[in-house]
Order: sequence, then C-alpha cells, then structure tokens
Amino acid sequence: MLTRLALALVWILRLLPLALLVPLGRGLGILLYLLGHERRKVALTNLALCFPQWTEVERRRVARRHFQAFGRGLLEHGILWWSSKERVQRLVRMEGIEHWQAVAGRPVIFLAPHFIGLDMGGIRIGAEHQVVSVYSRQKNPAFDAVLYLGRTRFVMPELFSRQEGVRSVIKALRRGLPFYYLPDMDFGGRDSVFVPFFGVPAATITGLSRIARLAGAVVVPAVTRQLPGAGGYVLTFYPAWRDFPSDDLAADTRRMNAFIEERVLEMPEQYYWLHKRFKTRPPGEPRFY
Repeated sequence: MLTRLALALVWILRLLPLALLVPLGRGLGILLYLLGHERRKVALTNLALCFPQWTEVERRRVARRHFQAFGRGLLEHGILWWSSKERVQRLVRMEGIEHWQAVAGRPVIFLAPHFIGLDMGGIRIGAEHQVVSVYSRQKNPAFDAVLYLGRTRFVMPELFSRQEGVRSVIKALRRGLPFYYLPDMDFGGRDSVFVPFFGVPAATITGLSRIARLAGAVVVPAVTRQLPGAGGYVLTFYPAWRDFPSDDLAADTRRMNAFIEERVLEMPEQYYWLHKRFKTRPPGEPRFY
C-alpha cells in the first residue's frame, strides 16, 4: 500500500516544472538522510573506505549531498515513467555521441556505472534506439511493473534476467544491438575477482572483459551526470577503449574500476554510495557492514 501511495505521489509531482521538482527532491533527500540510519551508515562507511584522507565533516557533507541528489532523482523518475518522449529528451541531453557513431557496425557495450542518473541515461537512449539490458525483477509487484513500463515505453528493448547468463546478451550484441551494462556492484564471489576500488579490494564481476571478447564488442563508456539547478542531466559517451579486452582478465577489470574512480572524483556526491560495494571480502578479512 505504501509503495502504491509513493508511486502515486511521484506520478502527480511529475506535472510540476523541473524548477519546483528539484528542490522538493533535494528536501526529500535530506529527510531520507535523517531517517535512513542504516543506509546513511552504509554511505559513510563506503566514503571512509574510499576517502580516508577526508575529514569526518567532509565525508558527511558528501553523504548529505548524495542523499539530496538521490531524493531528487527519485522524484524525477516520474518524468521518465509517465511524461512524454519529448520531455524525457529535454530532461536528458546527450553529448559525445560521435564516439558511438565512430564504431558503427561493430557490437558495442555501453559501460554505465552506478551514478544517480543511471536510469535517466538508459531510458534516454531507449527513447530513440533499441538496446539490450539486464533486468532484475523487483520483489514488490507494483514497483516492478512501473520499472518495466519505464524501460519499455519507447523503443522496445531486449531485456534479459540476470539468471539467464550472458549467452542471450552476446547473441543480441552480434545482431547489432548495443548493451547498456552496469557491472560495478558487488554481486558476490561468483564470476568476480578482487581488484582495487579506491585502494580497497572489491569483488568485481569480470563480465565486461568476458562479454567483449565473446561478442567481439568494443566498450564505449556512457556516464550520466545530474546537473545543478533545473539543468536536468547530461549523458556523455566517451571514446571507445583501445586494446580492450586484453589477455589479463584481472587487469581488464581493474581498468574498469580505474575509469569509474576518475568519474567519481569528478562528482563524488553522485556515485551510488548506498550500495554495499565492499560486502564480499577476501577470505579471512572482517566485514565492513
């Protein structure tokens, strides 16, 4: 019932202009920061692990800004889910698309790290192009239905469950569909290696390198940034990676983490610190959470 009420509120608030929706979302984020003890603790733990050189005051400041950006993104999802295609295109502009066009005709993997604007970028591409993505079914049926609608309401993508493995994704890549890929979360030890993320060993799936090799695909990073004020979002395509994949799976995975670290340093408040990124530990190491 609460989920349906929350979705109804997001549906109504999407009718507001962005100039009003933004401060409401940031206010929601502050409320979540104050009330969400468990997730606030996760965010602060992640920031302490990744930025030990920062003071506690600095880490809390970034955590509060992260919750504000997160709250804003929650409300702005209403635009993605229910507003017109034209409004979605105005909300999220794309730049660097020439880097995608430069590898036209080849299978392409969009490396899309977990920044606040992740869904904005994915749905923005899907407003004009058919893509491939991996879909995790949500426990709440109402929320699951809305998420599915949001991802399929324009150009119908090919969605595969995480449990299906990579075979279907590789087939779609070979048919010319780009793969919007989110490989920077802790999915456990299976198909993962421990490589540094801001100097901390992090269980990181090796799928980017493995899929690129099996599909003969190039990697074009696609990072979405939340802009200040009522500026919306910008999805930036980066140049296709050269010499990737290599013969060293761990080195390829470390290269991915290093690229993400560079983007995090550009906008530290926008990386998804609410996720337990260091949940899986090497044998014998204590847990962080």
